[in-house]
Parts: sequence; C-alpha cells; structure tokens
Amino acid sequence: MKKVLFAMLMLMLSIGYASAQNQAKIKFDKTTYDFGKFSESTPVQKCTFTFTNVGNAPLIINQAVASCGCTIPKYTKKPIAPGEKGSLNVTYNGKGRFPGHFKKTITVRTNGNPEMTRLYIEGTMEEAK
Repeated sequence: MKKVLFAMLMLMLSIGYASAQNQAKIKFDKTTYDFGKFSESTPVQKCTFTFTNVGNAPLIINQAVASCGCTIPKYTKKPIAPGEKGSLNVTYNGKGRFPGHFKKTITVRTNGNPEMTRLYIEGTMEEAK
C-alpha cells in the first residue's frame, strides 16, 4: 500500500513539474519610468515599457489597468511567442491636474509568471509661466 501511495505521489509531482516547465514568463526591461520635469503647457507625456517572454509558452496580457483616469495603457493584444518582445505604451495626461510631483501605477495581468506585475510612472509637472 505504501509503495502504491508513493508511486502516485511521485506521478503527481512529476506532472506538476512538467506543467510548470511549459509556462509563459514575462520580463520587463524596466518597471519604473521617470518623466522628470515638464511644463503644465505640455501636459501629455508618453513612454513605452518593453517586455520579453522568457518562458516556454505563448504569453498573453489579459489586462493592463492604471491607478488613475489620467493614465492610459495600451498593450500588445496578440500572444507573444517564447523569446519574442512586446510593448506597453503609457500616456499620462496632466491637463486639469495640479502641478507638482505625481506617481501612478499600471497593474499588468498575464497568463504567465508572474501573473501580476506593477509598473510605475512618475514625474513633476511644473506650473506654466
């Protein structure tokens, strides 16, 4: 009986290990972007986060959500093959916002490992002269 239980346990562990090996994995080149200082007269700022699928299965971004309505993420919709790159473009619109420092979060959810990644943008909008 012990041998049968041990054999079943080993079978389950090997199946779990094999399935974990065939998984997408996202790796961002950077997770924070600093716009630096910019004028209130040019409130729209843009940046791009580049990522690579370093896993063994196609990577799909399910969702990218910003912490504020002033920040809009747009991302690659098609599956990213292993070894391929994708991009997530972020537009910050400071129009109607108070000048000063800001820090916003973009939460990215994928089918890979990790399932959730947080990206950050920050900068300082200075009062127009």
